[in-house]
Amino acid sequence: MVEPARRRRGTMALLAALLLALAGSASAWPHDGAGAASGFGRGVAGGERRYRDLAQRRLDSVRSSFGARRDLATSSAGARVYHVTDYGADPTGSADATDAINKAIADAFRPPSNGTMTGGIPDLGGAEVHLDGGTYLIKGPLTLPASGGGNFKIHSGSLRASDDFPTDGYLIELSAEKSSTTRSYDYEYATLRDLHLDCAHRGGGVLVSNSLRVTLSNLYIVHFASDGVAVHGGHETFIRGCFLGQHMTAGGDPRERTFSGTGIRLDGNDNSVSDVVVFASGTGIMVTGGANSISGAHCYNKAAGFGGVGIYLKVPGATQTWISNCYLDYTGVVAEDPVLLHVSGSFFLGDANVVLKAVNGVAKAVQVTGNLFNGRDKGVDIVQLEGEFGTVDQVYVQQNGAMGMNVRSTAARGVVDGNGTSQWTVDFSETLLFPDRIAHVQYSLVAADGFPGHALQNVSGNRVVVATDKPVTATVHVMVDQNTD
Repeated sequence: MVEPARRRRGTMALLAALLLALAGSASAWPHDGAGAASGFGRGVAGGERRYRDLAQRRLDSVRSSFGARRDLATSSAGARVYHVTDYGADPTGSADATDAINKAIADAFRPPSNGTMTGGIPDLGGAEVHLDGGTYLIKGPLTLPASGGGNFKIHSGSLRASDDFPTDGYLIELSAEKSSTTRSYDYEYATLRDLHLDCAHRGGGVLVSNSLRVTLSNLYIVHFASDGVAVHGGHETFIRGCFLGQHMTAGGDPRERTFSGTGIRLDGNDNSVSDVVVFASGTGIMVTGGANSISGAHCYNKAAGFGGVGIYLKVPGATQTWISNCYLDYTGVVAEDPVLLHVSGSFFLGDANVVLKAVNGVAKAVQVTGNLFNGRDKGVDIVQLEGEFGTVDQVYVQQNGAMGMNVRSTAARGVVDGNGTSQWTVDFSETLLFPDRIAHVQYSLVAADGFPGHALQNVSGNRVVVATDKPVTATVHVMVDQNTD
């Protein structure tokens, strides 16, 4: 921090010299009283006064400016913006900058007051760790003090992992696992933004652990071996406007079968992911905690045909997840024992679909509605069951549109004509989602002549049979629903 002080002293010396020069030029104007009686002399005297007035105004202006700059220098000295280059971090990426940046972070975590946030987290007053638009070589994780802190930012630069970066680490770790405090959370209102993180196929990008109200914005995270972003515990982490990929590609990569790792891992509750792109990884977004929201995500990581998953909800029986306005590009959604799951307004391309996977065979309060599916005429269902579901309640799969894929639904309509027959069968087995499950039937029979007696004769195997008391020519319309309400 010595260099800024030197710059301030140099500026002050320059201003002092300017003051002296102006003062000297003002007093050096020639005087000649003998000429005062002539017109020329009067003009000279008037010019001298005007010049003296001008010089005085300049002096006053410079003095005012000097005072303002002195005040500004005093204000800057107390500012809470920590430039990592002031700590010796090499912005060219040639030398290891880990210790220098960690020192800047440590200084930023010295609270300016006794103010606290939730649960006694120290309020850092909006402190900023500024990366000055440089690229920095990192040989170990950038860690935050275990003392905790809130109301701070790290932003505006690039971090690149070294060849010997620990494979179990993350470039930036919001983690206080060694803390001896009993706080519910360690960090609050932290912002990481405008960062390019290159993990060099070693560890991960960002770890957010036991933190509250953290924002990750405009991050470009590549070459991760584990996770681009991992959220463990905590509450309300917002991940938005980010790009994540294990490899630098824009699709059609010949290495796609070997893609691994996870773009975003949510192992916690009440988080939000919005407007992100995961362009190369084994799994796009892995969710192992409940009550999370995902919107505007474009996943074109490893294709489903190669074993990839766009969004994996691995929270059997406690899904509580909202997925909307997403683009699943050749990779779909998998939900284990979905309970309280909503998927809507999304586009599925290249046979990407929604898979409901049975663990304990429970599916409750599930809504898959208003989505569009585009496939390659390979007989893929838009919604697919994996395993058997014994408990099904309030599962609504309907009002989806598809081309080149098989439409599956929990509600369907059918019509059948008969000429001189007494039995009409409508088969819904190719449309209904759950096998041998029809909870509600409504039908109407329109006869060409007469009023035959008729009744619902049988409902089994997702087939509905309507019979009349005599052969007639008629049309039967049937509506079925796999839900009772």
